[in-house]
Amino acid sequence: MIRTHCFTRLKLTLTFILSLIAFSANAATKSISLNVFAIPSQPIIDLVQTTSDSLKKEGITTFYEKGFPVHATLYLTDFPEGSEDAILEEVKKVVARFQPFPIQAKGLTVTQSHWAFLDLVPSTRLQRLADEITLAIEPLRDKQATLPTWVKHFPNKLAAFQRYGSPNVFQNFQPHLTLLANEKSPKLATFNSKMKANPPQATGQIVGIGVGISDQWGQQKEVVAHYLFK
Repeated sequence: MIRTHCFTRLKLTLTFILSLIAFSANAATKSISLNVFAIPSQPIIDLVQTTSDSLKKEGITTFYEKGFPVHATLYLTDFPEGSEDAILEEVKKVVARFQPFPIQAKGLTVTQSHWAFLDLVPSTRLQRLADEITLAIEPLRDKQATLPTWVKHFPNKLAAFQRYGSPNVFQNFQPHLTLLANEKSPKLATFNSKMKANPPQATGQIVGIGVGISDQWGQQKEVVAHYLFK
């Protein structure tokens, strides 16, 4: 009985120590949110500017107005700090396989949570670009990244996040250009109604890929690198 009791206490102590070690290791590993995005050509950027100017007249300030670069997210997730060089090497390999290709922006979407997007018309080449980027750098992601709360309500997005670290990849990829997030102004609804009568649209190209350190809204606090297709 005494030996069994001592062994049990020793086992519990070792388990506790190992848990502390694991916790310390996880705490020491910091993550960074990186957005790998498609770079649109000037006609698409001009459309964002025009739409932003119209919103400004309503007293609404867009991300573009705040100086954030126009981008279409291909893959956004957390990566361990120090993995940037490996990520950039993989991105460059994908860039080498592509040339500029056409893209169309058409229509405005405003969500129930008051995000506003210019919609990009889905295309085979844009989908392929997003898929290849995801497959190339997903192995480098932080496997302990926190699950966004809203994802729990969408089984298909939850499955994508658990496997790839992002809810918006592959069949869930919906290309867009974000204008606003969590906008408080009631004038956004009125603006949205006006846009339905005359949807914003432009035709341009995807001309390259950028990598940026993202904020909570998926906007680039800092562009780490950008690579243009040849």
